[in-house]
Amino acid sequence: MSIDRTELFGAREGNEGIVRCDACPVLCRIRPGRAGACSRYANADGRLVRTDPLVLMERAAETVPFLARDWEAERSFVTAIGAGTTYPDYKPAPFIVGARHQGVDTVTVVTEGIFSYCGLKVKIDTDRHLGLETAPVRVDGEQIGHVTTAEYGSQMLSLGGVRHLTGGSKKEGNVTCATMLALCEKQAVEVTIDGGATVMLQAGQAPIVNGLPEARMRVGCGSAAIGIFAQQWYGHVDEVIVVDDHITGVLSEHQAGKCLDMPPSGIRVRGRRSTPGRYFQVAHPGTGWGGTDITDPLAVIERIDPKLAWPGLRLLLTSTTGEDHLYCELDEALRPVPRQTPPAVLQTVERIGENCEPALTSILFMAGAGGSLRAGVTENPVRLTREVQAGLVRVTIGGAPATLWPGGGITIMADVLRVPDGAFGSVPTPALVAPIEFTLRADLYARLGGHVGHVIPLAELLAGYGETARREPWIAGNPWPLD
Repeated sequence: MSIDRTELFGAREGNEGIVRCDACPVLCRIRPGRAGACSRYANADGRLVRTDPLVLMERAAETVPFLARDWEAERSFVTAIGAGTTYPDYKPAPFIVGARHQGVDTVTVVTEGIFSYCGLKVKIDTDRHLGLETAPVRVDGEQIGHVTTAEYGSQMLSLGGVRHLTGGSKKEGNVTCATMLALCEKQAVEVTIDGGATVMLQAGQAPIVNGLPEARMRVGCGSAAIGIFAQQWYGHVDEVIVVDDHITGVLSEHQAGKCLDMPPSGIRVRGRRSTPGRYFQVAHPGTGWGGTDITDPLAVIERIDPKLAWPGLRLLLTSTTGEDHLYCELDEALRPVPRQTPPAVLQTVERIGENCEPALTSILFMAGAGGSLRAGVTENPVRLTREVQAGLVRVTIGGAPATLWPGGGITIMADVLRVPDGAFGSVPTPALVAPIEFTLRADLYARLGGHVGHVIPLAELLAGYGETARREPWIAGNPWPLD
């Protein structure tokens, strides 16, 4: 048995076998044996066909209850990868699949969305200064995004978006689209930040900043590190300075040191004192110690009070990751003199490193599901929006869980590492193409005005695509959409 999808896409033009593809606004005229501009559709003997196979995700057999009814259907999920689109909006989704799961009749509507309104949120685990907030991020000289807020141990970038895709030059749009597609497909892309660093980005890999791979995500800010390790330092050192671009910590002044009855050391660091033992702006941002521009940690010391300090005072300076540290003792003139780090002190520095997680790059795809997607699900799109917002419709991206943002519309975000390989594509409008699935109860689908006349039983679809579909194992950690 075979299922013919060609009737949903394209139209013949003339007698030369040319087919006009209407799967996106470009409306390519494709000659026999050739593919369109996106390479996603081709003309096969006068019929428009999708060049990529439909992707079916399958759970391992042992996860299905013994003697479950319709065993293959219970463990198969039809993704929208390779499914086709609903453009120009009036058509039902390419596949509307009916299944029975744990005694409940369900419907999964699958379509490949053409997203002009989409972008990437990039989380880079690093203490290094990558660039000032709002600084442009570029590829091939074209701005594709900007630096946004720094979160705890990570720097965020916002890439893509409709203004870069459509609001600038043609080159800017094309470079933005190509960069987003490569990152969504887990490839490595080098970006430059105005006035800042060059960074190699790749989902699930360590960021490479100015040619040097990051290894550790900091255990905490300088103040947090003081609080965590104060007890372990007590008795081995008289003062600890944890250098951090944001909040540098000083042990004897910090409340943790006070609770341990540590005497004041008389060592005052540069910067603006916030609260006891916590200092802001001790140096300029950079790629040195703790995300500052400091390479000589003693430069963080502003003065040493001779009324409080004493010869032989033991001082440890460390970064927030423990990758950099220096142990000193004050001489008779109260000058810090570097010494070999005692084993007990070195153990505390190693403990900082032990508590640092591996530095990674995370790529999250974010998009707004608009009219063409919703019209492919129901004739009254606002009903779909309301049921999604009410939590009665599960939205997935290639089977991967999608986070729904609050407020109006259907604005979703998904980790690209949880999406199957080959899920994303592009069209030269330019826009990204991404799979999206809506799963809900069959009775609810009928009530919201769904295209119930186009529902195809899952067993029939599996029979029709048994030999041509690409079957992929279910990605561990992703919840089963029908549960």
